[in-house]
Amino acid sequence: MTSLIDADLITALVTPFDEQQKINFDCLEKLTNHLIAQGCNGFVIGGTTGETPTLSHDEKIELYQKFAEIVHGRVPIIAGTGSNNTAETISFTNEVAQIKGIDYALVVVPPYNKPNQRSMIAHFKTVAQTVHMPILIYNIPGRTGVKMEKETIVLLSHEENIKGIKQCASLEEMEYIIDHKDPDFMVFSGEDSQALSARLLGANGVVSVASHVYCKQMRQMYDYLYSGNYVEAANLQRWLTPKMAAMFMFPSPSPVKAVLNAQGFKTGGCRLPLLALNDDEKVQLAQKLGLKDDALSGQLPLDLGEEVNND
Repeated sequence: MTSLIDADLITALVTPFDEQQKINFDCLEKLTNHLIAQGCNGFVIGGTTGETPTLSHDEKIELYQKFAEIVHGRVPIIAGTGSNNTAETISFTNEVAQIKGIDYALVVVPPYNKPNQRSMIAHFKTVAQTVHMPILIYNIPGRTGVKMEKETIVLLSHEENIKGIKQCASLEEMEYIIDHKDPDFMVFSGEDSQALSARLLGANGVVSVASHVYCKQMRQMYDYLYSGNYVEAANLQRWLTPKMAAMFMFPSPSPVKAVLNAQGFKTGGCRLPLLALNDDEKVQLAQKLGLKDDALSGQLPLDLGEEVNND
């Protein structure tokens, strides 16, 4: 098992599709190797950004198996296994646990059926005590329709097999969790804009979408932080924040896939009910990224931040 303890910049990977809407494993390998070279030191595969709700059971298993082969133990892998059905979550997580190279399961707060806090506790304790691999909680109220409260997170942090959380909420709530959690419980922000602030507050790092495109700059930002160069770290975060926001100006992952396609990664479009960006949307995204209007219809350099000015 590859531990997350040293991971601070984790990319929540897209699932590339070819023209027939089948998973493009060649693209996945190319993108993965590029991101590791740029400074990414962990991955979430089969998460929200990976369009998991549109993948079949067999597609997810094949995706996880082949991705583990691609990564080959270089960095930790977190695989999405959660659902709003506790029994199915346990069954699928235990199936994924048999894949060599998958290190953690990401179990989302159950969407759609809107459990209260007591039900969430029962769900996660049952899963944690029944599955054969360590799990991380995924708390993302904007997508699930319910929010796991900070007190619930702290309580679950003491559960032996619950090793951490991808937390999408306020920095104030993160402060509370960090102050009161089990010492070994890992906290990752799921909000790109919190990448620097969360680390300063004591979080382990960020699970990022923008790192598909700005991995080099995010790694540099953390390197500045670790060396005590807080001014340059803050300058980079301010430069990144509007670009991070642009990655969510249309339903994710359509914006990041548009940029990756323009960079030559051939990640393809999205599966319905999501659509790839149209020409007008590409222009709007390009403008928000500080690019020429037609930039996303052409070929971009791999590193969009070569001319970052931190003065």
